[in-house]
Amino acid sequence: MEKKLMTVTETESSSFRDPSGFVFYHEKICYRQINPAFKETYNYLIDSGLYKKLANEKLLIPHETKDDSHLQSLNNFLTIQPKSIPFVSYPYEWCFTQLKHAAQATLAIMKHALNHGMILKDANAYNIQFYQGKPILIDTLSFEKYQEGKPWMGYKQFCENFLGPLALMSFKDIRLSTLLREYINGIPLDLVSSLLPKRTYLKFHLTTNIHLHARYQNDYADKASLASSTKSMSKHSLLGLIDSLESAINELNWSPQKSEWTNYYNECSHVTTFLDEKINLINNYLDFLKPKTLWDLGANTGVFSRIASERGVYTVSMDIDPSCVEINYLQGLEKKEKNLLPLLIDLNNPTPAIGWNNKERMSFQDRGPVDTIFALALIHHLAISNNVPLTKVANFFSNICQSLIIEFIPKCDLMVQKLLASREDIFPDYTQVLFEKEFQKFFNIIKTGKISNS
Repeated sequence: MEKKLMTVTETESSSFRDPSGFVFYHEKICYRQINPAFKETYNYLIDSGLYKKLANEKLLIPHETKDDSHLQSLNNFLTIQPKSIPFVSYPYEWCFTQLKHAAQATLAIMKHALNHGMILKDANAYNIQFYQGKPILIDTLSFEKYQEGKPWMGYKQFCENFLGPLALMSFKDIRLSTLLREYINGIPLDLVSSLLPKRTYLKFHLTTNIHLHARYQNDYADKASLASSTKSMSKHSLLGLIDSLESAINELNWSPQKSEWTNYYNECSHVTTFLDEKINLINNYLDFLKPKTLWDLGANTGVFSRIASERGVYTVSMDIDPSCVEINYLQGLEKKEKNLLPLLIDLNNPTPAIGWNNKERMSFQDRGPVDTIFALALIHHLAISNNVPLTKVANFFSNICQSLIIEFIPKCDLMVQKLLASREDIFPDYTQVLFEKEFQKFFNIIKTGKISNS
């Protein structure tokens, strides 16, 4: 008798709270196990036509039913294989309109569910991902049968995950989106209410869904079980609540602020003179490397990201400037781009691993390595603006990519001169010779090119 070879499966670190099932990986392929507890609900989801409706509307990730006889599964009703999400992103990495569109998608799903006799049992922003340029629900187990009179248990979660953060970004400061990283379950409504300006009390939908909602929570904090057992809501009232949330979300807006970065490629004369030459070099390098995935770090509004994404390379376009990311996303919508994902990432303080056991939400580095990275007009910001030694920069890149297209900007460059204008030059090691020496500790230099007049 030969020993049976067991193949390794790995449970997704964020998928452990729902008794209905969980996500796991087998030979690097993503699956979702559906437990017997969800059998009746899953069958209703399919038989009611809701799954087909949402999948056709591109609001729910489609899946295939798989034979799980070769998988190590216990207490299993069914195994499904959802379409793969190329890059998992999180709400605190989204620009304003990305979060707004995710909120609108959640409410649209909720309406479709009610029309099919079901309801979303939660409104977790982490259940939304961006697929082919648009927000989509990835949790097939987020539904339950609708019961007349039962209130929506996801209401508070929606306000803390979507409405509250968007209101803070719109009325107070766009940078407050980072609170979503601190409060992984959503920004508490009493905190949102205290931070919002008084004029938001004049907004009916914000007053009812945030300010009064927060006060109600505080008043009934010690009577939660009593309050929840006595509350009742008709379907008509529930639809009215969803309409109110939709109105509140639709009324929130934010316009990108004009800065030297948002118009960098149009207004900086020294850039436009060599832009075409730089684009040709990038195209040549991509021809040679042929990556399937690419991260553009310090992408600005995505000019170079699109050189890759228009070739069919799945490209994550990252920048620290909220206005640049917003413009990048809006341009992607206008062009109906499917291979480009703009995200808000600070390389000097990249997204950490957070949540339970620091594994529930992945760090920026954990989501690599990617095939290729663009680091164009970036190195001087890391080495000079933030005093990061070149050897540390090289080591950082080596851990997150297989190949690197990087641009060294010399001290004589106009932008580097601007960085040094307000500080002492304490960077004698910032030279091309030492740059190449440090990076050759981690990479082999295959091709080089010089851009004239730069």
